[in-house]
Amino acid sequence: MKNDFNKGLILTSLGSFWWGFIGVIYFESVSFIGHTELVVHRCLWTAIMLIITTSFFSKWKIFFREIKNKKKLIALLISGFLIFVNWSIWIYAVASERIIDASFGYFIMPIISVLLGYIFFKEKLNKKRIFSITLVFISIMILIFFNLKSLPWVGLIVAFSWAFYNLVRKKIEIDTDIGLLIESLYIFPFALFAFYIITKNGLNDFNLENPGLSLYLLLAGPMTVIPLFLYVRGVELIGLGPTGMIFYITPTLQFILGYFYYGEDFSLVKFLSFIIIWIAVIIYLNDLYEKN
Repeated sequence: MKNDFNKGLILTSLGSFWWGFIGVIYFESVSFIGHTELVVHRCLWTAIMLIITTSFFSKWKIFFREIKNKKKLIALLISGFLIFVNWSIWIYAVASERIIDASFGYFIMPIISVLLGYIFFKEKLNKKRIFSITLVFISIMILIFFNLKSLPWVGLIVAFSWAFYNLVRKKIEIDTDIGLLIESLYIFPFALFAFYIITKNGLNDFNLENPGLSLYLLLAGPMTVIPLFLYVRGVELIGLGPTGMIFYITPTLQFILGYFYYGEDFSLVKFLSFIIIWIAVIIYLNDLYEKN
């Protein structure tokens, strides 16, 4: 139990770090490409990378065994749709300079995950954990009151799609990578058709005349698969509540990166909100660690 907790903690932390730092740098660097084409590349190369890893690790027998289970296929169809929505909205936010709205979604997502864990998996909420969740809620209210001028629908879609994706994946007993492969294969034909339409109309940036950029776009696969695998595996090991709180690494790094690297505003209100959130995260994880 303790080993699973430590492993899940490390995996989730690494996945959250990847999204908050490496992922932001990569997708920001290719944000000049059309939003639609970038989503298409993310879907295509994710599926292709998972096909390669499944072949490399000789896991096709497991794949063909799992696709015989209709309940799992339906559940993975739902989770595949949710992760596609999440990817699309996030890339749209980056391309349309609405990263703050999307980051807001990452702030409220952990609260949703904790509540879903409590409702569907009976994950325990004692006084310390309720106190930490209350602190996070107060911090979010501060951010909304002082920073947001309208309803951040981008952030809400990001939050709910990601939280419910993790809920569905937690309920499915399947190897992490095989589950991701099946999800990506649901999306693959639509992405391939979209790529055909984009190319046919001459709207593509991916072409043989610019091999450097084309190769760089191939990284959309590993940039998606690696952190997603790490995080989902963490969810499987330690649950929605703990991984949700650890996920605060992602928006924290995004704001720090935005301030020091991209020159975005980092107000006193945001700083105070971060302090409150991380006090809450420490309280929550410390209590969780003591109970495990």
